Amino acid sequence: MSGSALDPRLLGLLVCPLTRQPLRFDAKAQELVNDTAGLAYPIRDGVPILLPEAAREFLPNTG
Repeated sequence: MSGSALDPRLLGLLVCPLTRQPLRFDAKAQELVNDTAGLAYPIRDGVPILLPEAAREFLPNTG
């Protein structure tokens, strides 16, 4: 996995640890995003940090 790309096979396996919903890769922010729950997990040095305490909260898009 390079600094700006995430292997699609890996992305297909990763889910939010709190909701078990699929995650979306945001290449610009280098985050894995759960749009429904309003959580974004950082990717540091190419490693997804899927710990609830590492997540950034944001207002989810409701429509």
